Amino acid sequence: MTKDESLTPLSDEREVRRASAPYQREFPYERDEEAQVARREFCRFLGFTSAAFFLSAVGFAAKSYWEAQRVPPFKPLRIEGAEDLQPGEALNFRYPTERDSAILVRAEDGNYYAYGQKCTHLSCPVYYERRHGRLECPCHEGAFDLKTGNVLYGPPPRPLDRIVLEVRGDGIWAVGREAGGGGRFGRLFVSDLSSERDGKCS
Repeated sequence: MTKDESLTPLSDEREVRRASAPYQREFPYERDEEAQVARREFCRFLGFTSAAFFLSAVGFAAKSYWEAQRVPPFKPLRIEGAEDLQPGEALNFRYPTERDSAILVRAEDGNYYAYGQKCTHLSCPVYYERRHGRLECPCHEGAFDLKTGNVLYGPPPRPLDRIVLEVRGDGIWAVGREAGGGGRFGRLFVSDLSSERDGKCS
C-alpha cells in the first residue's frame, strides 16, 4: 500500500464498495422515493376509509331521522268526552293503540291540545298542571309547554309526541301521531266546537 493509498479515508472506501455491489448495479433504486410512495398510498387508503365510515354514519342518521318523522297510517279515533271538557280541564285516552296512553287538554283560551302521555325522559306519565298551564312529569320534575310540547325545563331530551286532531261533525278525532322534535307537528286549534258545523276552526 502506497503512502497516498494509506491516506484514503475509510468512508470513501465504503462508498466505493457500496456503489460497486453487483445487486445495486442490476437493480438500482432510491429508497427515499419508495418510502414516499408507500406513505402516499397509506394516506390515500386512510382517506378513503374515513370517508366511507363518515358517509355511512351520515346515511344511517338521516334514515333514522326521517323514519322517526313519518306518521304511520293510524286508524282515526273519536275521543269520547272531548266536547264536554271545560277550559282548564283534561282527559286521558288511548291512542294510537290500547297500549299507548295520551292526554287531551282544553286550554283556558278554549283551544285543544293532545300529546302522547309518556315523558320523553323515562316514560313517566305527564299530567296537566292547570295553575301553570303546562304539562309536568312528577318523576324527575320535567315540564313541557302546552301549546308546542317543547321542553321547558328538566331532563327530558326532546318534546312530547303530538297527537294530530281533527274536528268532525260528531266531535274531535285523533287522526295521527307525530314524533316530537321534528320541527313539524300536525295540530288543530279549536276555539269553539260550534264552528265545526261550518267546517271552520281557529
